[in-house]
Amino acid sequence: MTLPRDYRGQTCALARSMEIVGERWTLLILRDAFYGVRRFGEFAAHLGVPRAVLADRLAGLTEAGVLDRRPEPGTGRREVYGLTPKGVALWPAVRALTAWGEEFHPADGGPRRVFLHAGDEAPLDTDGRCAGCGTAVPVTDVLVAPGPGLAAPGPDDDPVTAALALPHRLLTPLLTPLLTTAPAGRPTRGSQR
Repeated sequence: MTLPRDYRGQTCALARSMEIVGERWTLLILRDAFYGVRRFGEFAAHLGVPRAVLADRLAGLTEAGVLDRRPEPGTGRREVYGLTPKGVALWPAVRALTAWGEEFHPADGGPRRVFLHAGDEAPLDTDGRCAGCGTAVPVTDVLVAPGPGLAAPGPDDDPVTAALALPHRLLTPLLTPLLTTAPAGRPTRGSQR
């Protein structure tokens, strides 16, 4: 039996929010959008999500006004996804769930990725404040950087995984068109995200 997509009989704000972000893969798609992933193929390669499921989740997030879909600047040939202000407002929730996972379900070797304040490169605490200067850091001033648990990129890693091996400011496009093409004859696949 297929589960319904809504929470019939539940009228609280959390239930309404879960109808938008509570399906499997949705929060990981949002995480990648914060990282700067913009193209369908980039999401698919990095997440390893079935393409039909990805298309459904992207359509739902776009319909809900969390993402927008527009022609890629400069090319007009491809479409890209970007977080809307409504989507950017989800950053505290994504950051908090990541911090919760690091505390209660840590990866071997430590976090794979860490969040830093772009202003002084000090780590963010669990409340999103800079551990160095004490500032509440807006998402536009957050760097995502490799953590101690992130393995070095390998030759078969997808372009997103390889790009995330370097510090990168959130919400900034992660890849240029040249970086998304695999060498001839070499398939790309996701790795430890």
